[in-house]
Amino acid sequence: MSRKLKATLLSLVMLPLLSTATAAPKELTIGAIYLDTQGYYAGVRQGVQDAAKASDTKVQLIETNAQGDISKESSFIDTLVARNVDAIILSAVSETGSSRTVRRASEAGIPVLCYNTCISQKGVDKYVSAWLVGDPVEFGRKLGDAAAEYFIANKIAAPKIAVINCEAYEVCVQRRKGFEAALKAKVPGMQIVANQEGTVLDKAISVGEKLIISTPDLDAIMGESGGATLGAVKAVRNQNRTGKIVVFGSDMTTEIAQQLQDNQVLKAVVDISGKKMGDAVFTQTLAVIEKTPLKEKVIQVPIDLYSNAEDGKAWLTTHVDGLP
Repeated sequence: MSRKLKATLLSLVMLPLLSTATAAPKELTIGAIYLDTQGYYAGVRQGVQDAAKASDTKVQLIETNAQGDISKESSFIDTLVARNVDAIILSAVSETGSSRTVRRASEAGIPVLCYNTCISQKGVDKYVSAWLVGDPVEFGRKLGDAAAEYFIANKIAAPKIAVINCEAYEVCVQRRKGFEAALKAKVPGMQIVANQEGTVLDKAISVGEKLIISTPDLDAIMGESGGATLGAVKAVRNQNRTGKIVVFGSDMTTEIAQQLQDNQVLKAVVDISGKKMGDAVFTQTLAVIEKTPLKEKVIQVPIDLYSNAEDGKAWLTTHVDGLP
């Protein structure tokens, strides 16, 4: 066999090996939908982005902010389906209204993962690959226990409490139920005297002020979300009720941590870290894409209680970027 023929045959043998060795790894495309721009979701976004950058897998993120708008959420998911992305992660705008959109993605063969909020349990069972959430009843229970400690320490046997809610989302309903059950177990004389929606800060301030004016002997306000919590605090200050009405709240941000550190109005906050949630949902998304079996479809994430001024100070020290 001639030297030239040997070289030709060797090159033909080596070609598949070289092609395999130099083939670029597949880039995954993941759609990510954030419910709004409040602190928690900014933290989730940062957690997702940081996890994607740190991953050994090459990932392109296609992101948007739904701004709590079901039509924006639906339109963006349609775009993601048209692009045939590898997975979609979202905090659903509506338990019922988001169901058709999630179903469309699932039926197109695209796995959907929820975090924080999702569609109905029946829809989760059929169309959702995983749902990451902090147990909302446990979330509320931790806040109720903190409130009970405050009322017992201050010898308030029958506190009157108003709620500023975000109960368009089932997780918020469950937060309140956990709060009420834990507080009533330790302070049987407690009363929820009002419960009104105020998820966005400006509305929460307005609602809080009206509740304070209409209930002059109000002892406390429970905020079911970050906007509701900060709005309640500002309403108490605006109505010059500092020292008379306290707030128990949800979802840490820099300003909420500052109010907790001040400790005149805000007495406790329960929180699920947005960054940790973002990291966890990205990790689970890769597992779903790679078809790694999940032990549970509903995956619990840690819940943190901050119950004094030192906790507020510590949070600010460890969150210098302001993202929860």
